[in-house]
Amino acid sequence: MGIERRTGPEPSCLHLRGTVLPDGEVRDLWLVDGLVRTQPAAGAVTVTTEGWIMPGLVDAHCHIGLDSAGGVDRPTAEAQARADRDAGTLLVRDAGSPIDTHWIDQREELPRIIRAGRHIARQKRYLRNYAVEIDPEALLAEVDRQARAGDGWVKLVGDWIDREVGDLAPLWPADLAAAAIARAHELGARVTAHCFAEQSVQELVRAGIDGIEHGTGLDDDTIALMAERQVSLVPTLINLENFPSFAAAGQAKFPTYATHMRELFARRLRTIGQAKDAGIPIFAGTDAGGTIPHGMLPAEIALLARVGGGDFALGAASWRARAWLGAPACLDEGAWADLVVYDADPRTDVAVTRAPRLVILRGRVVARG
Repeated sequence: MGIERRTGPEPSCLHLRGTVLPDGEVRDLWLVDGLVRTQPAAGAVTVTTEGWIMPGLVDAHCHIGLDSAGGVDRPTAEAQARADRDAGTLLVRDAGSPIDTHWIDQREELPRIIRAGRHIARQKRYLRNYAVEIDPEALLAEVDRQARAGDGWVKLVGDWIDREVGDLAPLWPADLAAAAIARAHELGARVTAHCFAEQSVQELVRAGIDGIEHGTGLDDDTIALMAERQVSLVPTLINLENFPSFAAAGQAKFPTYATHMRELFARRLRTIGQAKDAGIPIFAGTDAGGTIPHGMLPAEIALLARVGGGDFALGAASWRARAWLGAPACLDEGAWADLVVYDADPRTDVAVTRAPRLVILRGRVVARG
């Protein structure tokens, strides 16, 4: 996955006691050489004897290395990664970045990252300086390139404003998208796509895609097919809150688009709730980067709790997301020693996630509340 290449000093040996989630049992944990141990370790330093201990948070749609103007320099990317880490995010699925962030893999104190390479978009059909912009006939070759550059994911831009149509429209012919997805699968990569509107998500799910980002255009048939195929959904509810401002910005030039965005916004929670009830695997993502600040995952958890309750939201941002990405899901023997400690039970009030007492990454305390 591209997230195990590490150098640096050995971590300290730590001991913790508290209520361990998701099972809710009071247990002792020892953190030795970056891994969880369930038997006492000599010389361990006790860092807490009470509290709620949870596997580190996962931001499943994040853009380290990106701001509103495009790619950023290394100090800025590092600051973004630290902001996410200090909020408890210890694993990131980077859903498209214009810079190569593999240097972060050598930094013990920064989150683990699973990358999707760069966004793939059509010429002049996405935000400037974000994506590799290509003509449709180059899609297969670019998917091949980004699959090799990433850590098992490829990110397509599924729809954006078409100036001739005056509204959101798919970027790729459905048959070409299906061929590109098949090529990624041959290379062992999964494919996800930015989809706001109805047509793009319908076509891409039928084409065999593995994930959908945002998903505000989901209809009943597409929801059923996603549930059957277990196609993931990362709704980025924080970003959806911006739809009214997107509509206002486009009102003068693209009134049809503006109306469409308002309609998608009005039914967003109902749409995501239907997806959840159907059994679609849903995960927490902030869409940080661009114009959304990093370190916002607790706010996304709060919005997901409005859709499905606290346990659902916490699982979407921790143990279920970890399992989906191939990381150790629970704090069992031999798991990565990546965890957060809270003063109160986040299952009772997810707002607790806004203030972790301890953030521990690779068995070392990297932030204190």
